[in-house]
Amino acid sequence: MTADPSAFQHELRVYWEDTDAGGVVFYANYLKFMERARTEWLRAMGFEQETMRRDEGLMFVVSDTALRYLAPARLDDWLRVSVVPAEIGRASLTIDQQVWRGEQLLTQGRIRIGCVDARSLKPARIPARILQALPPEGAAAAGTVAPAHR
Repeated sequence: MTADPSAFQHELRVYWEDTDAGGVVFYANYLKFMERARTEWLRAMGFEQETMRRDEGLMFVVSDTALRYLAPARLDDWLRVSVVPAEIGRASLTIDQQVWRGEQLLTQGRIRIGCVDARSLKPARIPARILQALPPEGAAAAGTVAPAHR
């Protein structure tokens, strides 16, 4: 199995703070890696989440997660986290994500995020400019790799 070359990808290094006492990435930290990749994916399309919250009173929240762990990442590993929109709704996005070390798939997940009013946390429509920037449903994201420092 290989990574989808057209998916958005964010690279990162595994640090001590990401691991357990055995130097293996703590399972919940894969959600943090995926969150960072989604944030950089939005940023690469020109959408800053803090600007959206401040100027429009909107933000994204995670409403559902499903992860499958296939192999462990370890201290100092260089990882690549992919982002592919799978389902696009008016107020939510379902995103398929994978974490890779080289050509080895370590973790795969499906994350649902919802757009909400920042004050009330009630569902809100995703801004049209974001929906228009997304690839057609089922199509992969623009193939870019977020800048990272090795």
